[in-house]
Amino acid sequence: MFISDAFAQTAGAAEPSIFQMFLPLILIGAVFYFLLIRPQQKKMKEHNAMLDAIRRGDRIVTGGGIVGTVARVNDNELLVDISQDVRVSVMRGTVADVLSKTEPVANDKPETTERESPDEKAGEKRGRKRGRSRKNG
Repeated sequence: MFISDAFAQTAGAAEPSIFQMFLPLILIGAVFYFLLIRPQQKKMKEHNAMLDAIRRGDRIVTGGGIVGTVARVNDNELLVDISQDVRVSVMRGTVADVLSKTEPVANDKPETTERESPDEKAGEKRGRKRGRSRKNG
């Protein structure tokens, strides 16, 4: 009398498809890519471009906090002046930042005047390469 009959449910809940099961993982992956991975790759690309653009005379900061001026640039090594008569060799990859860049050397090409022909200018440049100019002898 007090016990009622238990009836089995006829309509059960449908199992989620594989796409529905992996959708949260795909969304988490997309968020990680756009918020973490992509900005880091962009920053790394900019840092590598900065390292490739280092030249003599640039003022740099190393990863260890040493501030100095680049005296010589090799493939993977920089010679840095950190004080008067004190030079340190550092790896290019340890440079954290470039504080100030030097201006590139301007091409000192004087304009050709009416009195001088381009051939005379070329001869004068050849003379300068040898350490003397044709005008001064």
